[in-house]
Amino acid sequence: MDKAEEPDRGPNPIDRHVGLRIRLRRKELGISQERLAESIGLTFQQVQKYERAANRVSASKLWEMARALSTSISYFYEGLSDDVEPPGSNLPHETLQDFLLTPEGMELAAVFPRIPAGRVRRRMLDLARAMAGEPETPKD
Repeated sequence: MDKAEEPDRGPNPIDRHVGLRIRLRRKELGISQERLAESIGLTFQQVQKYERAANRVSASKLWEMARALSTSISYFYEGLSDDVEPPGSNLPHETLQDFLLTPEGMELAAVFPRIPAGRVRRRMLDLARAMAGEPETPKD
C-alpha cells in the first residue's frame, strides 16, 4: 500500500508521549517554546510540532532537548508502558495526553488539585460532563 492509500492514523502513541513529556518538562521549568527552540537551533513552530507529535523528534534533537531542559533522555520515556498500542490501532481520541496537550488542560491539571473542597471539585467535574453531554456519575 503506498502512502496515498494509507488511512490517516494520527501520530504514533510513543511520539505523542515523548512530545507530551517535552511540554511537561518545559512548562515545569517555565521555559517558553521560543526560548527552548533558540537553545537547540530551531523555530518555535518546530518545537510546537514536536510537542503535538506532528513531527517526530530525531535522536540528536532529543539529546539536545534533554540538555536544554536539564534532564536525561530517559525522562522523555518515563511512564511509557510496554503495552502501548502499536501504530494504526484504534486508540481512543479522548486520552490524558489529548487533555494535557491543550493549554487549558495543562493549566487545569495544575490548578484542579489545589481546590481544597472535594465537593467543589466534584461539582466542576459534573459541570464538565454536562457540557460534554455525558451523564453524571452516581455519587458514593
